[in-house]
Amino acid sequence: MRKEILLETMGLWAGYGGKPVLQGVDLSVRAGEIVAVIGRNGVGKSTLMKSLIGLLPSDRGSVLFQGEALDAMAAHRRARQGIGYVPQGRDVFPRMSVGENLLVGQSIGGGRSDAAARLDAIYGYFPILKERRDQRAGTLSGGQQQQLAIGRVLMGGPSLILLDEPSEGIQPNIVQDIARIMVDLNRQTGITVVFVEQNLDMIRAMAERCYVMDKGRITAEIGRDALEDRDTVRRYLAV
Repeated sequence: MRKEILLETMGLWAGYGGKPVLQGVDLSVRAGEIVAVIGRNGVGKSTLMKSLIGLLPSDRGSVLFQGEALDAMAAHRRARQGIGYVPQGRDVFPRMSVGENLLVGQSIGGGRSDAAARLDAIYGYFPILKERRDQRAGTLSGGQQQQLAIGRVLMGGPSLILLDEPSEGIQPNIVQDIARIMVDLNRQTGITVVFVEQNLDMIRAMAERCYVMDKGRITAEIGRDALEDRDTVRRYLAV
């Protein structure tokens, strides 16, 4: 049996200063999927992610999560509904320790009663965070900060996590580690993942399918078989 649709956009328009960037985006993601959004630079991928989490209000159309329209819902309320968001650039709190950053994530989930068990699980997936739990987040490497940003979101117990360019500024071996961990998380917990990415290896390691964006619209969908053809994916990523 196919799982229910968890996330859906219907004719989504959004932009900045009255200038449209998203121009009628339609997509759907089923519970438990890992779906990538790919395309050239500047086609609206990060704008889409901001619209999904509510940091950028939509001009027209709808975002639906678990069948409920979120259009009038602020970003912090969407997070409480179960949508986690890791922005491009990670945005960890640099002067706070790793452990303190993770506790901030706990508050997103309303101070979950299972926080201790969840923290142990996150340390299991990201051992470097446990090792560095008393270290200031701003002193971590880019890859370690990305792991912290993901761990912080996971502390809130989301059913959907949005990742914007998770490979940016990270050395290749850590990129592959993060891809492997996200696939493990998906398989073990059923968490749904939607991610924007340009790194071909990460896309192929994580995604079950991809939506291709161009000029603010979804122009194609690539299945798992097509992802095995590196030339096909490169064509859609070409700048």
